[in-house]
Amino acid sequence: MKRTPSTTLPRKRGREKKASIDILVQSPLWQAEPKAEAAVRDAINAAAETLAAKPAHSTKNVEVAIVLTDDSAVRALNKQWRGIDAPTNVLSFPAQQPPAGAPALLGDIVIAYETLARETAAEGKLFLHHLAHLTVHGFLHLMGYDHEDDRGAEDMERLERLALSRLDVPDPYLARDAGQ
Repeated sequence: MKRTPSTTLPRKRGREKKASIDILVQSPLWQAEPKAEAAVRDAINAAAETLAAKPAHSTKNVEVAIVLTDDSAVRALNKQWRGIDAPTNVLSFPAQQPPAGAPALLGDIVIAYETLARETAAEGKLFLHHLAHLTVHGFLHLMGYDHEDDRGAEDMERLERLALSRLDVPDPYLARDAGQ
């Protein structure tokens, strides 16, 4: 297991720092994508910047952990926590709120390499773009957003599009929306 030390993410153009992240690489499959960790950091930063305009969702002084792993590990977590015996692309695990004054540990985001690779091939997307999208998606879940109903899904998708546009990542919903 490769562990990247906790890093404070600088905001672009000299703005204040947003989040502290810890990246754990728990599968050798990720060696095929040497820019994956940078893509994850950039995606967290973009999501934090996108939410900065929302005072109710401050991302100042927060910590998040990202686990880059494989389908086997994600399948086990999915079965244990959601009762679904299958891998998925991303899982988010919100943390309990810390005492006042302590950094807010948002939680963990776990991403499965093989599912991500299959989806990129099937959808004709770049691996790092889809990784950024899943990271932003997981971060929004940790910040309290969900897609359990149409309004929640629309809000999440709007925020995902805004965050990804900061990274010059194409709208991940464009092809779907064009077919509607």
